[in-house]
Amino acid sequence: MAEPHVADAPVVTAGGLLRQVPPAILVGVGSGLTLIGISLLADWLQGLVWDDLPPKLGVDPDAAWWTILLLTCAGALAGLVVWKAPGHAGPDPATVELVSPPLPARALPGLAAALVITLAGGISLGPENPIIALNVALAVLLGLRFLPATKTPFWMGLAVAGTLGAMFGTPVGAALLLSETSPGDQRIPLWNRMFAPLVAAGAGAATMLALSDLDLAIPVPGYSGFHPGDLAIAVVVAAGACLVGLVGVYAFPPMHALLHRVSNPLVLLTGAGFVLGVLGVIGGRESLFKGLEEMKDVSADIGGYSAGHLALLSGVKLLALLVAASAGFRGGRIFPALFVGVMLGWLVVAVFPDVAPAVAISAACIGILVAITRNGWLALFMALTVVPDADLLPVLVLAALPAWLLVVDRPLMIVEERPAP
Repeated sequence: MAEPHVADAPVVTAGGLLRQVPPAILVGVGSGLTLIGISLLADWLQGLVWDDLPPKLGVDPDAAWWTILLLTCAGALAGLVVWKAPGHAGPDPATVELVSPPLPARALPGLAAALVITLAGGISLGPENPIIALNVALAVLLGLRFLPATKTPFWMGLAVAGTLGAMFGTPVGAALLLSETSPGDQRIPLWNRMFAPLVAAGAGAATMLALSDLDLAIPVPGYSGFHPGDLAIAVVVAAGACLVGLVGVYAFPPMHALLHRVSNPLVLLTGAGFVLGVLGVIGGRESLFKGLEEMKDVSADIGGYSAGHLALLSGVKLLALLVAASAGFRGGRIFPALFVGVMLGWLVVAVFPDVAPAVAISAACIGILVAITRNGWLALFMALTVVPDADLLPVLVLAALPAWLLVVDRPLMIVEERPAP
């Protein structure tokens, strides 16, 4: 019996790939500049509100009522933006994946404002989902304006790659994520499809490294090399952290449904901000914000944290992540989940001092990220970014496999969007 005819793959030439380089560089640099600009604005506002304002008002910056007030105000501001801004600051982030269809231009100012409020206000979310949405929309809008023959998916791919390259300070993370999603015409070889996105990711990473001091690594004792017990420890720790993450995954839809019984975004996010303020009082300043600087601070002073305190930080941060994400604050879940993974790793070391911190922390990061992001390459990449030691790679790859078995056929951390009335 004759095999069905398969159309020949489109011809890709070196000249065609080279013509993709200029727009890829422009999108990558632009994506990096957008991320840097929003981050600088958020950092300035954070320092103004959290550090400079209390002394001027004669307020103790660590006072419980002040923390609750600031988080409640952040919730009220975010709620006002989501309620009244054109386009309502984009879709509810609980209902979309990391990459979603391009937003209309009218929604972008509101989304940018909501993201700045999230980052500066102490909300336990990172910038990834909104900044990708902003850069995708801008790349598609400008790309179709100046090169209308080039289709939307091309511009989306460049913006996603450029943003990830800038966010992680390297194109490697973008390459791993894109290879897992396998974009483009599947008849075309993978590296031909990824050529332009990798250029954009490299341009975004170079922009970030040239204009900022981005460094995701935490202070942790160096890994002394492979020992037979390291693999067993990594497997157990990764699986345990994965189970912790799955608790959050299963709690996410009912929490979203519960909170969204309040239909008015202003009331909902103000109330959620108050709850986050209470959690911030319980967990302390370390449990606030997206978590990158906070996990470094805790790691640098790890001798001052007991096992109970580390367990408290892990639980409070995970709960704050669930509240913030399900209430509708505009932000991403990768960086807060990474904080939880680092705290769980240090918790293992506090309980079992003979365990190598590099093994425990990197394995815990893999487990929690596999559960929450459902992306194995991202989990491996982030673990090795936090604890940058290539000797850990064989151990972590094998440790990721049992964690992946735990999440197979489990629900994603996404809520199905309710139909509009």
